[in-house]
Amino acid sequence: MSTTPTTSPSPFSSKPDPETPMPRDSVSAEPAEPTVAAGLAASPARRARPRIGRNLRSLNLWLGGAIVLGVVFCALFAPWLAPHDPLDQDLLHMLTPPAWMSGGDAAFPLGTDSLGRDVLSRLLYGSRVALTVAVIAAFGAGLVGSVLAILAGYFGGWVDRAISYLVDLWMSFPPVVLSLVLMVSLGVGIDNVILSIVLVDWTRFCRVVRSEVMVVRQRDYVLAAQLLNLSHLRIMLREIVPAALPLMITLFSLEMGVAITVEALLSFIGLSVPANVTAWGVMIADARVSMHEAPTGLLFPMLAIVITVLGCNLLGDGLRVALDPRMRGRGE
Repeated sequence: MSTTPTTSPSPFSSKPDPETPMPRDSVSAEPAEPTVAAGLAASPARRARPRIGRNLRSLNLWLGGAIVLGVVFCALFAPWLAPHDPLDQDLLHMLTPPAWMSGGDAAFPLGTDSLGRDVLSRLLYGSRVALTVAVIAAFGAGLVGSVLAILAGYFGGWVDRAISYLVDLWMSFPPVVLSLVLMVSLGVGIDNVILSIVLVDWTRFCRVVRSEVMVVRQRDYVLAAQLLNLSHLRIMLREIVPAALPLMITLFSLEMGVAITVEALLSFIGLSVPANVTAWGVMIADARVSMHEAPTGLLFPMLAIVITVLGCNLLGDGLRVALDPRMRGRGE
């Protein structure tokens, strides 16, 4: 009786044994090549999206910073950049168009208003008022709102309820109407403008920063500091404030744009600065009388307000992404 020898398949053989069943996974392994290729082809596109997002956000930061720095430069060096005194009246050159237009004069690059005052000089000096109000009012509102927010978010309980009730009560008043009432009560003056903006806008900081503090309060390093019996003041200054500082900086830059808009509105209706002080809102109020004869006198101060507020908003958005680790994680 002859026996047929059975040969076991060599482990080094490249041909599979026909009697050996194919693994179930190996059947579906062949069409995996196009999937891998598609994944490799798609990965650069996926990687490109965060890169594009980071570039756009960095563009916001740099563009907004450039605009704000430009306004700061104009405000600081206005006496040297302005070709004329902003209050000098030249009745022989009333409503002169810009220098590049027909009938323009090179001595008045952006033309003159209805009293013959140089528009460029008034724009440069007006940036000093806008920047002063924006920086001081934003800092004051941020200081008041952030202090109350840290107290409410850290202690909670009746402290949080009392401050939250005060914020809700204060925000129930329309901000524009409240600003007008405060200015009528306080009187005209740049210091009163700053005070009215602080009294109206501190609630913006308080509500947003309070939410951030309530999140930070639950983190491990804050709980560990409490277990070490550190004082509340030390915990708030060394643990809470540094964690909430990026948000405060972002809100500060955004509040600058709000303060510039409010100051322009108040100066437009004559409740901001005295008549002998140049402000962008005053320029708009003066130019609206002769807007049909010289529309550029109305256009330039409006553009100054729009560009400056846009720069503050772009800077705030860029700082929010640059300083907030959660936003950086989304972009990467």
